[in-house]
Amino acid sequence: MGSRSGKDSILMRKLGREMRLLRRHIDMLRAIRAEEPIGIIRLSEKMRQPQHKIRYSLRILEKDGLIKPSPEGALTTKKVDVFIDELDGMLKQVTKELKGINRLSRR
Repeated sequence: MGSRSGKDSILMRKLGREMRLLRRHIDMLRAIRAEEPIGIIRLSEKMRQPQHKIRYSLRILEKDGLIKPSPEGALTTKKVDVFIDELDGMLKQVTKELKGINRLSRR
């Protein structure tokens, strides 16, 4: 087994991918909320993301009940406010966990 640098670490790459994906979903939710209803093409242009990534994020947001489709485009649901509050709490917890991990890594 060879050693990996931090950048090459499977764990680091996975964490980075998940963070970028969460960021894209949240950014998209913000864009939908600001301009609803909004369609895939307009979202793609606004977010400067390819349409297949927009479709994937829309699917995830719809599965979580945060958006719903309409003939004019995506619309947010009433669950968005609760989600944002829960996300805020979760991010505070993650920040606390990361600080703990950082302390462990410096020992």
